[in-house]
Amino acid sequence: MGSGSNMVHSPMVTYASMLSLLSLCPPFVILLWYTMVHADGSVLQTWDYLRQHGLEGLINIWPKPTAIAWKIIACYGAFEAALQLLLPGKRVEGPISPTGNRPVYKANGVLAYAVTMVTYIGLWWFGIFNPTIVYDHLGEIFSALIFGSFVFCIFLYIKGHVAPSSTDSGSSGNIIIDFYWGMELYPRIGKNFDIKVFTNCRFGMMSWAVLAVTYCIKQYETYGKVSDSMLVNTILMLVYVTKFFWWEAGYWNTMDIAHDRAGFYICWGCLVWVPSVYTSPGMYLVNHPVTLGVQLSLYILVAGTLCIYINYDCDRQRQEFRRTNGKCLVWGKAPSKIVATYTTTTGETKNSPLLTSGWWGLARHFHYVPEILAAFFWTLPALFNHFLPYFYVVFLTILLLDRAKRDDDRCKSKYGKYWKLYCDKVPYRVVPGIY
Repeated sequence: MGSGSNMVHSPMVTYASMLSLLSLCPPFVILLWYTMVHADGSVLQTWDYLRQHGLEGLINIWPKPTAIAWKIIACYGAFEAALQLLLPGKRVEGPISPTGNRPVYKANGVLAYAVTMVTYIGLWWFGIFNPTIVYDHLGEIFSALIFGSFVFCIFLYIKGHVAPSSTDSGSSGNIIIDFYWGMELYPRIGKNFDIKVFTNCRFGMMSWAVLAVTYCIKQYETYGKVSDSMLVNTILMLVYVTKFFWWEAGYWNTMDIAHDRAGFYICWGCLVWVPSVYTSPGMYLVNHPVTLGVQLSLYILVAGTLCIYINYDCDRQRQEFRRTNGKCLVWGKAPSKIVATYTTTTGETKNSPLLTSGWWGLARHFHYVPEILAAFFWTLPALFNHFLPYFYVVFLTILLLDRAKRDDDRCKSKYGKYWKLYCDKVPYRVVPGIY
């Protein structure tokens, strides 16, 4: 794939985003942790501290990666890698790549998730390992992840040059773009170990569930009970992560896996940003137990679960539509569609049906709406004393709106006039009637 023809962003944008990711995200992860855990979730308190102490203050806050942090990460990483390799699973084929390769996966996500959760809670239950250790060393763990993941991305870059796994790889001729956007679409170690499935799903998404449970246990060990707000937050996050693993094979068809290469942008994000930022509402609740009362707790739980279900149902609808080639029912009737024709890089002409009814008739990326709302509902138990717990909701909104735009641009260049027809039929991008 000549990166020039398929460049996601201009070199200028890549440089800017690379520099901001490198310079702003690592300190942000540390400051987020520090504020949630040591500054009562108050941005002002952290801001005052930094204003008084400047850069030295940040260096003082920044925990050194300790041996115990590396040990925890290594054990967790090795455990997840072993599960990914060894657990049985159905053989699933991914979408055909630009150079005509079809990646083959072993779908054992649900099993890996179940084994991980049972093992983790079991270790705590039988007094073998106390998850509060993870919380107590969280800053050091994030710090180690920041540096470790950077080294991991250098490894990916070198591997892409020296030993690419498939023909879906190659250099753009620019070292920074190669490092940032990645050299390979589907890097593997050996024939069976898919690196992207490991970083995105088994390390990143799995850590979300592991940390959600960790925060819950920490609160229990500190206060002798778990507050209803913490329960609501943890349950909703776990429902979401469970949905993710249930649908993991579908995730392998999405932009993250099928279009974005395995570079610093996606791998560092999944290894560092997901465990730290995505779990942050729970991190805040550990030391700030809010009592919601039964009624409010149930309202939030039901609303959050409904959003997660709609998000899942959107994906299910489209998958079913693709699988049956449109010969299925959508909301009880035959789906309406536009059959788009496009030409592959090898010059073949192919058809792709675009669904224009059901959830997908409401907006082109309607499934982002319930996803953002779900994040809002699992943050809501923190109430509104502080803005910081809501950072993830704000970040997710920006991320998904950007992704919707990137996806639209990609489809526009892929489908041409058919995309215009599709946009005429489904005029809104994300929010029906508004955007």
